[in-house]
Amino acid sequence: MHLTKTCLILLWLLLTAGSTYGQLGGNYVFGFLNLPAGARMAALGNYTNGIADRSVDFATINPALANESMLGVYSLQQGFLPSGINFGSLCTALPLRKGILVPFIRYVNYGTFQGYDAIGNTTNEFNAFDFNAGASFAYKLNPIFTLGINSSLIGSYLETYSSYGVTGNFSVQYRAKNELIYASLLAKNVGVQFKGYTSGQALRPLPLEIQAALSIQLKHAPLRFTFIGHHLNQWKIGYFDPSILPSIDGLTGDTLQPPSVSFLEQIGRHLAINAELITRGAFQLRIGFDYHRRQELKLEQRPGMAGLSFGVGLHFRKFHLDYGFIINSQAGINNSLGISSKLSDWKKS
Repeated sequence: MHLTKTCLILLWLLLTAGSTYGQLGGNYVFGFLNLPAGARMAALGNYTNGIADRSVDFATINPALANESMLGVYSLQQGFLPSGINFGSLCTALPLRKGILVPFIRYVNYGTFQGYDAIGNTTNEFNAFDFNAGASFAYKLNPIFTLGINSSLIGSYLETYSSYGVTGNFSVQYRAKNELIYASLLAKNVGVQFKGYTSGQALRPLPLEIQAALSIQLKHAPLRFTFIGHHLNQWKIGYFDPSILPSIDGLTGDTLQPPSVSFLEQIGRHLAINAELITRGAFQLRIGFDYHRRQELKLEQRPGMAGLSFGVGLHFRKFHLDYGFIINSQAGINNSLGISSKLSDWKKS
C-alpha cells in the first residue's frame, strides 16, 4: 500500500506540474537550471536519456536514473559559454538502506564586470554567479520501475543584489527485462523563487518543463537511439515577434499575414533525437538534434548546423573522459568537458 501511494503521488506531480507555469523565453527566473549537467548530456542535445548507467551527473537532473553502477563515482563537469562564462557541477552517488543518494552542486560564473554610476563614471568591479545545491534520491520499486526525486536550493548573486529559490525534480524510469529498451518521464524545475533581487520585485516562476524519453538499443549493433518529447507542459513554444503586423503585397494587393507555427511544426518543436555509438572498447561517439533549438537560434540566411550537438567519450580503466558541444548558431558554441572516476579503482593494484 505504501508503494502504491508513492507511485500515485509521483504520477500526480508529473501530470499536474504543467498546470502551474508554462512560460518560455524571458518569462522565468533562474534560467541557468537548463544548462547541461555534464559533457555527455551536452553531446546528447542537453537531454538525459532513459538509460541507467554510470553517468552520475544524469541523476542530478533525472533522479530516477540513479543506480548501483554510480556508487562511489565522483564526477566533475565543466562547461564554457561565449564571453568567458563558465559553468560546472560536482556530484557523487552514495548508498542508502532504501535507495541511492546523489548529492550535487552546480554553478555558473559570469565573470567580472565594471561598475558605473548614473552619469557614466566608473565605480568598483563586481562579480555575478549562480548556484544550485541539493541531492537526488532514487528508490527501486522492482526490477522494472524506479522512482526519483530531488530537492535543491537556488542562489543568484549580481553585485549587491541576491535572489533565492527552491526547486525539485520528479521522475520515473522504466527498464525492459532485456535491458534494450528504457523510458523515463521527468518533471524538472518544480519550485518557487522566494526572494527577489530587490525588496519590491515581484516573484517570478521557474522554467518548469516536462520531458519524456524513450531509449532503444539495437540488439545486433552497437547503437542506441533516444527519442525525446520536451516542453510537454506547454503546446505553443514557437516564438514570433508580436510587433509584426499584417502587410500588403505590393504586386497583388493581397494581405500578407505574419508568420505562424502550423500544427505539424508545433509537434516538431517538441521533439529531439540523439544517438550513441557504444563500442566494447574505450571509445564512444554521440550526436543529438533539437529541432526547436535550431528554429529559434539559426540565422535565416546561414542556418548552418544550429540545433546539432556532438561528443565523444573515452573510457579508461580508472577514469572516464567526456567531451560534448552544442551548436547554438554560427555565433556561438557551448563546450563541455567532464571527468569521472571511482576512488576505489585507484586503490587497486
